Amino acid sequence: MKQTIIYLPEETEANLQELVNKKGQSISELVQELINNYLSQFPQKIPKSVGMGASGRNDLSSKVDELLTFVYIRKNWEE
Repeated sequence: MKQTIIYLPEETEANLQELVNKKGQSISELVQELINNYLSQFPQKIPKSVGMGASGRNDLSSKVDELLTFVYIRKNWEE
C-alpha cells in the first residue's frame, strides 16, 4: 500500500473523526472505504481486446481435438 497525505478543512476532519468513532474504524480504513465507494460509481473502460476471439460457439474447448483434426484434413485435402 502506498502512503498518501491529504489536507482537509478542519470541519471535514472533525466530521471524519466523528464517523470514525461511530464506526470503530481507523481513519485510514474509513478513507479507503469512502474512496473505493466513490470510485465504484464510475464505469471502468473495458480494453478493446476483450471479446475479440468470440466465435459464438461454446463447445470449442470440449471439441478441440475434433476441430483441429478437421482443419488438418481440410488443409491437406486442398493441396
